[in-house]
Amino acid sequence: MAYRAGSVETEGTCGVPGERFPGGRSVWPPSPGTWLRTSAVSARSWGAPCSPAPFLTQTPLSPAEPSPAQPGGPPSRPAGAPGADTCRPDVPRGRQTALGAPTPSAVRALPGGEAAARGVRRARPRARPARKRRRNSAFPPGPGAWRPGDGALRDGRCPRPTSAGPRRCSVRPAEAARFLDRQRLGHLAGLGRLATAGAFLPGPSAAFRFLVTRREPAVKLQYAVSGLEPLAWSEDHRVSVSTARSIAVLELICDVHNPGQDLVIHRTSVPAPLNSCLLKVGSKAEVAECKEKFATSKDPTVSQTFMLDRVFNPEGKALPPMRGFKYTSWSPMGCDANGRCLLAALTMDNRLTIQANLNRLQWVQLVDLTEIYGERLYETSYRLSKNEAPEGNLGDFAEFQRRHSMQTPVRMEWSGICTTQQVKHNNECRDVGSVLLAVLFENGNIAVWQFQLPFVGKESISSCNTIESGINSPSVLFWWEYEHNNRKMSGLIVGSAFGPVKILPVNLKAVKGYFTLRQPVVLWKEMDQLPVHSIKCVPLYHPYQKCSCSLVVAARGSYVFWCLLLISKAGLNVHNSHVTGLHSLPIVSMTADKQNGTVYTCSSDGKVRQLIPIFTDVALKFEHQLIKLSDVFGSVRTHGIAVSPCGAYLAVITTEGMVNGLHPVNKNHQVQFVTLKTFEEAAAQLLESSVQNLFKQVDLIDLVRWKILKDKHIPQFLQEALEKKIESSGATYFWRFKLFLLRILYQSMQKTPSEALWKPTHEDSKILLVDSPGMGNAEEEQQEEGPSSKQASRQGLQERSREGDPEDPTEDSLTQSGDAGGREPMEEKLLEIQGKIEAVEMHLTREHMKRVLGEVYLHTWITENTSIPTRGLCNFLMSDEEYDDRTARVLIGHISKKMNKQTFPEHCSLCKEILPFTDRKQAVCSNGHIWLRCFLTYQSCQSLIYRRCLLHDSIARHPAPDDPDWIKRLLQSPCPFCDSPVF
Repeated sequence: MAYRAGSVETEGTCGVPGERFPGGRSVWPPSPGTWLRTSAVSARSWGAPCSPAPFLTQTPLSPAEPSPAQPGGPPSRPAGAPGADTCRPDVPRGRQTALGAPTPSAVRALPGGEAAARGVRRARPRARPARKRRRNSAFPPGPGAWRPGDGALRDGRCPRPTSAGPRRCSVRPAEAARFLDRQRLGHLAGLGRLATAGAFLPGPSAAFRFLVTRREPAVKLQYAVSGLEPLAWSEDHRVSVSTARSIAVLELICDVHNPGQDLVIHRTSVPAPLNSCLLKVGSKAEVAECKEKFATSKDPTVSQTFMLDRVFNPEGKALPPMRGFKYTSWSPMGCDANGRCLLAALTMDNRLTIQANLNRLQWVQLVDLTEIYGERLYETSYRLSKNEAPEGNLGDFAEFQRRHSMQTPVRMEWSGICTTQQVKHNNECRDVGSVLLAVLFENGNIAVWQFQLPFVGKESISSCNTIESGINSPSVLFWWEYEHNNRKMSGLIVGSAFGPVKILPVNLKAVKGYFTLRQPVVLWKEMDQLPVHSIKCVPLYHPYQKCSCSLVVAARGSYVFWCLLLISKAGLNVHNSHVTGLHSLPIVSMTADKQNGTVYTCSSDGKVRQLIPIFTDVALKFEHQLIKLSDVFGSVRTHGIAVSPCGAYLAVITTEGMVNGLHPVNKNHQVQFVTLKTFEEAAAQLLESSVQNLFKQVDLIDLVRWKILKDKHIPQFLQEALEKKIESSGATYFWRFKLFLLRILYQSMQKTPSEALWKPTHEDSKILLVDSPGMGNAEEEQQEEGPSSKQASRQGLQERSREGDPEDPTEDSLTQSGDAGGREPMEEKLLEIQGKIEAVEMHLTREHMKRVLGEVYLHTWITENTSIPTRGLCNFLMSDEEYDDRTARVLIGHISKKMNKQTFPEHCSLCKEILPFTDRKQAVCSNGHIWLRCFLTYQSCQSLIYRRCLLHDSIARHPAPDDPDWIKRLLQSPCPFCDSPVF
């Protein structure tokens, strides 16, 4: 097949099913050996929202005449003839076969003339080292792959040709006969795919070795998981799990105050609504009458269809109600009032709501989009445009079905945040953010909602536009977002349960600076009955083309369909193919790391595949590695996976697998975590990060925290690299990173309590009083106490040894020593670390004070009281004689001129006395009233309600209605010590 558009046509390698077997029938799945010409869509077909473009078509290439076929197998050719069965030296050996098994494309035999007729570029043979082997099932193995009739394969690889000509292997007829039998079964049964597609799995890539480590604890779920893709990981490090009664939300927190080595997870829940959702298809009286009519209809095609469809009958009557959640989707970070992510939740009875976590531990439903969309359709008489025919009679069952299908959500996905500038009345420009939510319905329509940020409820809805996709039985969608030459483009990738995948243009007229396609672009046209289960799109940079590109991956059955989209001078280039042989069972979940484009797929048998995209001169290939979860968790079944935002962790939903060939009686659903990066990789990524925000990289810093708590020291290479970064750039991000490392090191030096902190102390417990530093008196008193104290001390030692590193045979001698001489060096070390922590905190405080004073200077024209203790901040910065910052001195000088000897002190609300600025954390009046200071504006919080950051570093006040905009922006800032948001 070939895409044709205008007169521009290029060649590439794509795996569209076009191969034909001797019977003349097109066979699926597409083999990695299928070759195709791809075309470049004209440059006129993108970049503007409104003008027409050439229509994309697929025209089959004329196949060559089939050669005479042998009974029961493909044709054979003599050795040494053109196109004979030789190993191609330009193809890595691992790609030619996998574990001695033929690939689907190895069955066909293309003569050299046929390849030339198809316009295939044959790569020149080039020498490769004999021991350098890489396996890849996504790239064509070429005509040199193993075929029935060839000899046996030694070590799963084909022998390399010599100067004397191609070598033949000794015949292994049983293996070839088994393969041909399977091939004939798949061909004669008319299954539309090869029977051997999932029978052979490629071996792991020898280019790298992948190791995963289990992290505790495993979170047990109260209910069974429900829906497709039940696991999702947000940008603010919260994991949502769709279950039969609620959404379990697990928040990963890198707690610097916790000395334990386990993951710190805060758990909340979004309960399912108690009432069933009834879609609005008409007035209540009319709907009740029609339901009674259809239920009692004498036509069984009407009555049985109506009674068995749970969309028409969500309450179930005799059946249990449809509770639980079908799908969840996280918005980008910065969409709610706290600057965090919103959660779009779709229930099993088709209710689509948006939830927000505003009060830290409480989830609030902000809006019900199903209800709003139903009202809009009711007002427009269920017509999307005025040109449509008038609505039909609701008493007609076809019209009854149409009205339900046009508002039954299938999937929903959030776009990225769109930022535009708005001009105010005083000619000032302010950034206005908005986000789009695309909702795919059962009939193929897509509703695109536009929300103003921060989203607070129904009043934040700007618009809702409906797009007709033209896809029958849609199953999944995802946003395609592309940036080329500072022009941002967007579209919607929609997949069907029948197989096709295409990109639809989304016209964002209300968002300036954003463009879209003129016409839909078909990525996969074949109706091969392989449903598209999941779609991911990852932006990448093409090292050969020197431009940005988009990698689209879709899970189709047990295969992964990939498509590389890049824009060149010729237009939009589309390269696509399939990665086969990954799983023997269908893919149940797929996730992608947006940092480097790594894709993870899993099947229900507990096997996870990691696919790493590698660019080539032509298109793309994948290195893949098998991750056996059974080696980590034991025998398990997997139901979903999700990768953390920075790619450090993989979350997996598991249940017990088969034991001794028997299924478990009870299934316990758990969310477990494994590491995907090492400590060195996480530290290097943190040092070279372009984000420069610790909260957005919680998964990476948690790996660093785990390493320091185990080893009880900061590695030397990390200390040296961090000091170099601080000296070269001086960014506050590296100072916050240093503060984090020192805090974790301080916790690792602390003595682990033998009992849980929440347990009450026993009233009858004895206190050991040591009069002398010697150990004799202590031993005598322990003997008098009896076995109870020995048992308690033994339990404490066991717990401490259990929490310590099992690999270290001995702990620090300072911690083991019980005498005063051993305690003094440890106390000195802790005091030294505490002094370093206070010095870094003071530096960060001064830097934030300079920022606050800068805002004061920029937004005050005359002497005015801004409610910020400006004079106190200036005096505090100048009070330390060792602090010599020229920028601070110049800024303080300008502010002093503006203030004109005015002080504007703060007053205590209880006694009206002056609150002096002597401490950055609190203010104390002359009568002893103590008020905590806001660490964002350094105002005294004289109220009972205030906010705290996620790690409880300090407090911040709530914005007041009379605060100017620049103070409100300061109060929306994250914590200056840990970058975490403030609640």
